[in-house]
Amino acid sequence: MPVSKATAKDITELVPLINSAYRGEESKKGWTTEADLLIGAMRTDIDTLTELMSNSTSTFLKFTNEENKIIGSVYLDIQKRGLYLGMLTVSPLIQAKGIGKQLMAASEVFAKENKCPCIFMNVISVRQELINWYERLGYYKTGETKPLPADNRFGVPTQSIEFAIMEKKM
Repeated sequence: MPVSKATAKDITELVPLINSAYRGEESKKGWTTEADLLIGAMRTDIDTLTELMSNSTSTFLKFTNEENKIIGSVYLDIQKRGLYLGMLTVSPLIQAKGIGKQLMAASEVFAKENKCPCIFMNVISVRQELINWYERLGYYKTGETKPLPADNRFGVPTQSIEFAIMEKKM
């Protein structure tokens, strides 16, 4: 399986990949874009990924193609509740080919190996197509919500946005 653990040397390749899937015109070529919901900021940067990757409870998984180019990734963080999953990313040019499902499957293996009772995530509540996709993979909305951070580090919302918390028991 072309999924493996990312390392600090992968950060310079991960940052543009993650940003291309969530922000800007390139992101609109895929179905995971947030470009019309949040404007004015990149999804992540080198400093943020360096900080996340240096945390002992965090892991980034990467999906590489035949040329060893990273075309997908996911951020995982072991927390008290379970395994937090974020920034699931697939290059917008090759979405809907099963790469996201493979990253989710690898995340579930990781959760079980680390004895996490569940995987949980924050999903923008108006992203119904994304919520539906996660539901097809066995995740469900918990009924919990969380506000978007007020500091606009992820961008300025174009409408009222909150996160729906989704979860899957392991």
